[in-house]
Amino acid sequence: MKTDRVPVAREGVPFVLSGVFVSVIFALLGWSVPSVIAVLLTLFCLYFFRDPERTFSTEHGAVVSPADGSVLSVRRGVEHQYYQGDCVRISIFMSLWDVHVNRFPVTGTVRSLHYRPGAFLAANLEKASTGNEQNAVVLETDDGRKLVVVQVAGLIARRIVCWASVGDRALQASRMGMIRFGSRVDLYVPRDFEPAVSSGSRVRAGETLLGRLP
Repeated sequence: MKTDRVPVAREGVPFVLSGVFVSVIFALLGWSVPSVIAVLLTLFCLYFFRDPERTFSTEHGAVVSPADGSVLSVRRGVEHQYYQGDCVRISIFMSLWDVHVNRFPVTGTVRSLHYRPGAFLAANLEKASTGNEQNAVVLETDDGRKLVVVQVAGLIARRIVCWASVGDRALQASRMGMIRFGSRVDLYVPRDFEPAVSSGSRVRAGETLLGRLP
């Protein structure tokens, strides 16, 4: 898992350095307009790949948000692929302007990882949960509860990054991975979960309380 703490996610460093290099070259050549464009693109990369620190208070049964963004839905039902049982699914849409570093919602152990290739539909569509490229991280809490965090690629997002490995000790709110350029995260929790958010709620990864497990 990623344990270092820097203001920019490591996946963004090549983009930022490339932007700085191109900006300097254009400036030295006296190409003012291309230089300004390169600087603006570099600043956008710095903004997009930002990786801020987050503060949170741990309490028994608390489940924090794995992503920044807006809650699309909170639904109860049966999930057959990853959770494989009755559960509550919380879907979070990350726009181009949200922080894209994902975090663990609870403390526990990474039991399995499941990558599945797929389409790149708009991440705010319901069918993106089943049809898009995705990566699922199955977690088990210390008291044996199962949760699944599914990173879902979007229309613009073309790369899912996961820093977790099977057997890792997952610490609540620690960094788990990221998705580039607009995407979605689906969180599956036990059916007795008590939601504290609803559709339209704004959440912050590792900080916003999504609800509690009894």
